[in-house]
Amino acid sequence: MYLIGFLEGAGAHCLDLIRGGIHVYASFASLPLQVFFISLVVLDPLVVVLVGLVRPEGIRLASGVMVVDVIANWIVNWPQLQEDPAWLLRPVGLLPITLFGLFVVASSVPLARTTKRTLVPLSCTAR
Repeated sequence: MYLIGFLEGAGAHCLDLIRGGIHVYASFASLPLQVFFISLVVLDPLVVVLVGLVRPEGIRLASGVMVVDVIANWIVNWPQLQEDPAWLLRPVGLLPITLFGLFVVASSVPLARTTKRTLVPLSCTAR
C-alpha cells in the first residue's frame, strides 16, 4: 500500500510540475508549502525505494512525509472547506490524502518493528 500511495503521489506532483512549472502551487499555497509540495517529487520516490528495500528509515520517512502532507493539504484546502464542507468528500483530494496519511502513521510502528527484525544488511554477501 505504501508503494502504491507514494508512487501515485510522486506521479501527481510530477504532472503538476510538468503542467504548471515551478510556480504551479503559487495561487493557493504559501512559499514554504510550495517548496514542500515540489519536494514531494523527490521525497515520494525516495520513500518508495527505502520501503521497497525494507528499510526502517523508509517507514519513518513515510510517516514524516505524510504528517506534513496531510497538514499542508488541510491548510491549503481549509478556505474551500469552510465555504463548502462537501469539498471533503471529493474522490480526489483531501479525503484520500487524509485517509492514506492516517493509514501510514497507524501502521508505521508495527511495520518498523517488523522491518527491524527482518532487516538484511545491504553489505551481506551470499556464500
